[in-house]
Amino acid sequence: MTQGEIWVLGATGRVGRAVAAQLVAAGAVPVLVGRDAPRLRGTAADLGLHGDARIVVAAGADAMAAEITRQRPAVVVNTIGDYAAGAVPLARACLPGGHYLDQANDPTAFHRLFALHDEAVAAGSTLVTGAGFGVAGTEAIVARLCANRPVPSRVRVDAFASVAVEEGVLGVALATSIVDGFAMGGRRYEDGRLVRTRLGGEVHRLTLPDGARVSAVAVPSGELVAAHRVSGARSVSATSGLVPESPAVRAVLPLLSAILRVRAVRTFAIGRMSRIRARTAPRPRPHTWGHAVVTWPDGTVREGWLRTGDAMDFTSAVAAQTALQLRAGKGRPGAHTPAAALGPEIAVAAGADFVDDAVPRS
Repeated sequence: MTQGEIWVLGATGRVGRAVAAQLVAAGAVPVLVGRDAPRLRGTAADLGLHGDARIVVAAGADAMAAEITRQRPAVVVNTIGDYAAGAVPLARACLPGGHYLDQANDPTAFHRLFALHDEAVAAGSTLVTGAGFGVAGTEAIVARLCANRPVPSRVRVDAFASVAVEEGVLGVALATSIVDGFAMGGRRYEDGRLVRTRLGGEVHRLTLPDGARVSAVAVPSGELVAAHRVSGARSVSATSGLVPESPAVRAVLPLLSAILRVRAVRTFAIGRMSRIRARTAPRPRPHTWGHAVVTWPDGTVREGWLRTGDAMDFTSAVAAQTALQLRAGKGRPGAHTPAAALGPEIAVAAGADFVDDAVPRS
């Protein structure tokens, strides 16, 4: 290993810069990795690293994997996106002994990384996927509610992200994640199996602990897979507050899903969406919330909430804290989601708190 180095892949992007800033704030000096040397040096200067910074120039996932294999960093933080296609070669390049994490929130990417579990165990490496709000913000609640209890029969998780918009283009990584999520269509676990459902077919209306009323629509996501794995429940569903719940929007979601599965349409949609330029805007609510309802075979129901600030800030903090803890040797070898690898306390370390967790639901 190269002196315990933490590499941030895609360090000039929004998430990469934020993760690097979190690491610097914690006293670490990350290695910044990307395709453009001047931009990497500019990011280093913005972070106040100047002469302390080390950069690695590599154009694309394959070149990055080759550098990882050659230089042997202790931990690799992958923020470059397209995790279903690129995560496996990057994670495998960390073996043996090195550790890997990403911010995927895609069932396909999850299952591909989990296929490396036995290799990672044999290599003494920890691979973590979903190191961001969408997964850690709900999985951590489920892990706490299920601790020291029998396996539940049903779990539902709901994510209500509140994010400040940064001026700039959406970018290929985020556009790919959005398009592929809709293209996958609806999913949930029934009788222990991941099955297809109508996209947007499940809607829940809730009152947040701060009194705000919100709606959440069922979508395929990494939260779904993480909640299933950490609980063992045979029936699991996941919803998001980011999808409009109006009947008109939900009516067209299945058709949109089918159209986006056409390769040419997918490519066109990602290209167009990636060029959308957003304007700076404050986050719509003071807090970001994760929610879980867990039901046991004896009829016991427990409900929990996780509260944090800006969802993007929490995502970068989860990634940074995961990297620091993996470097310190605290992770379980194998391929995991954040709370499965490091316990639900990873969410607290990233700045969240739990509200009324483990309290029986009335």
